[in-house]
Amino acid sequence: MELYFTNRRRALAVGEVPGIERAELSDLFGRRLALDGTPVLLDLGMRPVEPVSSWFRHLALMGRSVKTMRKYAYVALRLSEFLSQAGTDLMSATETDLLEYRALRTREQPEPIAKTTWEAEATAINRLYAWLVAEGYVAARPWRGDGSRDSLRNSVTRDLRVRHMTLEQYQYFRDVGLAGQLPDGSVDRSFRGRSPHRSRAGAELGLLTGMRLGEWSTLLLPELDLDGARPREGVEIQLAACAKFGRSRTVYAPRAALELVRTYLLLERRHVVTAAQATLAKRRPDLFLVDADQDGRGKLRGVLEGRRVTRTIRHMPPELRAITVMDTGDGLEPLAVFVGLGGTMPHPSTWDKIRWRAWERMRLHAADLAAPIMPTQPWLFHDLRHTFALQLLRFLMLRAAQDGAQSGMPMSTLADHIAYNPLLIVQRRLGHASPATTYIYLRYLKDPMREVDEAFAAWAAQDELTYAEIGRELLTRGTEEGSGDATQR
Repeated sequence: MELYFTNRRRALAVGEVPGIERAELSDLFGRRLALDGTPVLLDLGMRPVEPVSSWFRHLALMGRSVKTMRKYAYVALRLSEFLSQAGTDLMSATETDLLEYRALRTREQPEPIAKTTWEAEATAINRLYAWLVAEGYVAARPWRGDGSRDSLRNSVTRDLRVRHMTLEQYQYFRDVGLAGQLPDGSVDRSFRGRSPHRSRAGAELGLLTGMRLGEWSTLLLPELDLDGARPREGVEIQLAACAKFGRSRTVYAPRAALELVRTYLLLERRHVVTAAQATLAKRRPDLFLVDADQDGRGKLRGVLEGRRVTRTIRHMPPELRAITVMDTGDGLEPLAVFVGLGGTMPHPSTWDKIRWRAWERMRLHAADLAAPIMPTQPWLFHDLRHTFALQLLRFLMLRAAQDGAQSGMPMSTLADHIAYNPLLIVQRRLGHASPATTYIYLRYLKDPMREVDEAFAAWAAQDELTYAEIGRELLTRGTEEGSGDATQR
């Protein structure tokens, strides 16, 4: 079995499909019967494997994101292949078959997955079988369960993993890992990384706004308003389609973050775009070509797939943002803030490679006296979001305490509590659906490792003595205490 994902533009570019006229093909894709990115599972004869492929289409029609469908597709592929090797299929599988699959994934394969990862996979399998039952393919799920618990799950609750950076760690990550400097701040002339200003600007934007990687890396130039904003101002960004679960929120980008973005635009981006003009020209029919004169109301007008359309920027998904360009008269200008080779928006996997290369550089210079303490696991771009949340929460709680002490009065009304509560403010800034998620950050307001260091500082000072000297001191102390007790008696 092979897993594929629909792509209307590629299919139309091929132009010829046996048994289907080009006009008919254009009509089929014009009706948008399947969302781009919808999985299709094919057998060796290139025929859709049912009922899995129909479930994929159901997910697309229900509005599942491309990212979610991709995750579910690989779960279904792995399970289908396992059942096929066991001589059965999805409709005939028993509870024993599925428990054996769980054992394979969590214990027996060369690199078993974590229990929390299995919980996510079990969720996909549950939803697959719920659909199979609803469509009448099977009478019931093949495993037992009572209420919220069932034999397929591990009943492991996934907790929010919060990792945050100190100022020294962040600067080391940004400047040494991403930008190629040396720990002492000097230029490393042996650095051969690509687009260090882009990586540095992205990290600063992620840290100072609290946005996720999928949010700040897909921003468009009109959203930052770098031409219109005064030098001493930040900008507010309206997020929607690129936010997690499409949940709308307003993000504030301060001046410091915008300044690094401006530096990247001036020193790197224009050269990348100039070098990509030939590639962009070839792709012109597949791009969203917006008009040079816009109304500045958060909308873009232009030509997409041969039709005049208007799109609201905050509702534009990442895949549309990646192909949005403007004809300036001197060439095509991508509207994405961050661009890579070919003038296209870097894929999440590209940012992941950038992060890994940064980690290797940081490890290379970790022994330098100017380097901070490194964690055991590589930093994630998402750790910038956690750092933002903790720094903002710590600042707001301290300010609330100071304001309360100065006024001598507690917050008098429920409205005051809601308006000025630090946790609720951070919840709104991060876009958490529930304050319970934000409460988890309270555990990390104080650094437990630093508290351990302080608690045992006096004990740790003994490490300059030899074991013999420590033993002699203890014996002497015990003798003196013993003689003192004898005298008292």
